[in-house]
Amino acid sequence: MNIILLGPPGAGKGTQAHLLVEHHGMRQLSTGDMLRAAVKAQTPVGIKAKEVMDRGELVSDEIVSALIDAELTAMGEEVGAIFDGYPRTEAQAVSLDELLAKHGRKLDHVIELAVDEDALVERITGRFTCANCGEGYHDTFKLPAKADVCDKCGSTEFKRRPDDNEETVRKRMQEYRAKTAPILPYYEQRDLVTRVDGMAPIDDVTTEIEAVLRG
Repeated sequence: MNIILLGPPGAGKGTQAHLLVEHHGMRQLSTGDMLRAAVKAQTPVGIKAKEVMDRGELVSDEIVSALIDAELTAMGEEVGAIFDGYPRTEAQAVSLDELLAKHGRKLDHVIELAVDEDALVERITGRFTCANCGEGYHDTFKLPAKADVCDKCGSTEFKRRPDDNEETVRKRMQEYRAKTAPILPYYEQRDLVTRVDGMAPIDDVTTEIEAVLRG
């Protein structure tokens, strides 16, 4: 099964993708992660991408398509793919259809995690992680059981992402609406889109997604 997870940063795509990987043996294809891995491994595509990024330019659709092509080849036909952060434009959506067809695959579902902007701002600006093990916490929804001590590893060092502030979050939302949301009609006309309440508790979101996958 091949699916696309859509939603603005902070909607919970990464969390749900991780659970799909765990429960179904699927592979999460996050273009950002793949790009960093290719640059680090100095693959031909990675070298090309690094040259572009070093010039301060955006990586082209051609390079991203080459990354996905290589990953689908390496995965094998029996492993399902979760596309996270791609496609972002209609041109990329068309390109993805062509890539999937090349590998004898088809897109089964496009799942959008729908969010409330104000609630999302609260969710993102309140999150922090253990600096040692990476366990996630939140000022409102998930504080450590013992104040300032990580539940998982006992560390007392925590960190917050510098871009987890209201101005940046609202800018990301604006960018999502302007750039990514317009691809929805492309998939809606093929009856592939299902919207899930991304503001619901994680387990409830997972249950909704599982229901979509069962059809």
